[in-house]
This record gives sequence, C-alpha cells and structure tokens, in this order.
Amino acid sequence: MKVIDTERLTIRHFEHRDADFIVRLLNDPSFIRHIADKGVRTREEAVRYLEHGPMASYRAHGFGLNLVQLKGEGTPIGMCGLVKRDELAGPDLGYAFLPAFCGRGYAFEAAAAVLDQGMAAHALEAVLAVTLPDNSRSHRLLNRLGFSATGTVERYGARNTFFEYRH
Repeated sequence: MKVIDTERLTIRHFEHRDADFIVRLLNDPSFIRHIADKGVRTREEAVRYLEHGPMASYRAHGFGLNLVQLKGEGTPIGMCGLVKRDELAGPDLGYAFLPAFCGRGYAFEAAAAVLDQGMAAHALEAVLAVTLPDNSRSHRLLNRLGFSATGTVERYGARNTFFEYRH
C-alpha cells in the first residue's frame, strides 16, 4: 500500500517481497552502528522481521516503518516511518538509508512527508525521535525538520539524545 509520493520518492508499506532489501539494509555497518544489530541475516529472518515489526505495526497502530524507493524506477533506498515503541510515550520517527543514497536530501524529503502525513492521518500532537549523541547527521536532519532536543533516554544499552517535534 502506498503511503505517499514526494517529488522524487515513493513511500509504501513493506511487503514480503522486500525481504532481500531488508537483509541488505539491516546489515549495513552504518545501520548496525547507529541503530542496532537486529540479527537479521537471511531472507527468512527478514520476512519474520517484517511480519513482527512493520507489518504488525500497520495492523496495531495504522503506521510503521515504510519502504522508501526512487519514484519511477522503484529502486529501494531506505526506510522511514512512525513507530510506536513500548519504552516511549508516543510514536517516534524512524529512518535508515543505504549509504549510497545519503547526502542527497532523500532522508529529509521522506521524513518531512512521513511527519506531515502521519501527524494529520493519526491526529498526533507530537512525534519523538531518538539518536546516539554522536550521530551528527541525524541531529542535523532532526533539527532541520523542526525537532528539538529535550533530554536523553537509555536504549539498546546506550544513552541516546531524545528529540520532540510538535506540529
């Protein structure tokens, strides 16, 4: 299911056919370094990740991480979406892109569209975000989107910077 189109991107719900891309993205060293090692190494593990992660979130909350692909050609380049995590008070913005597609404005374009669409569709007053303190690219992106750093939170065994966005 398509979530939204932007000038250069199509953002849609993940499907089982995206499992090979998930293996590639989740095993990229930058994903492991800045987010976590999800332990997804095979296509079968990727299908389980999709079923128990994004697809379960679509059913439970109406939103979740989405596939981001180049408009027209359909090349998958990353993921972006709103996620409801048990340890956070509200939904947070999650995103990850393959390194070959970083620095081209795709993350900003996808995140801005997901924020606008998600907040309107789900009547959200605020969206959160969490990043490692040394992830300067994410900090710049979140600041550019209008997020404000409001403190720190413990996640995956590390102290993270906590951000908040209010519409």
